[in-house]
Amino acid sequence: MEVGHFTGLARSKPLMEATKQPTSASVAVVRFEPGVRNFWHSHAGGQMLHVIEGEGWVQAKGQEARRIATGDTVATEPNEVHWHGAGRIGPMVHVVVNFGDTTWLTESPAPPE
Repeated sequence: MEVGHFTGLARSKPLMEATKQPTSASVAVVRFEPGVRNFWHSHAGGQMLHVIEGEGWVQAKGQEARRIATGDTVATEPNEVHWHGAGRIGPMVHVVVNFGDTTWLTESPAPPE
């Protein structure tokens, strides 16, 4: 993972590399260590997250942060600026499906807890 886009240690295991035809898509399992979150970002075609372990947070720009936990699925709209990450107590692991290119912003969100 690109360390510059996270507030701490996060690991990613690609399950499907990005394709270019007809729409760029990639799939990975991402593990956020306790308290780690990514910076604000967006995906040209949107994103889908499915939490498989732990609990954490997700927030779209301009909205309240929302707690997510094992079994929850969250989708973001194309070009919707958002962030996600683990809560302070334990790690969070999710399967992520990204559509289109990712645009990273330079700031990290304030922790919601």
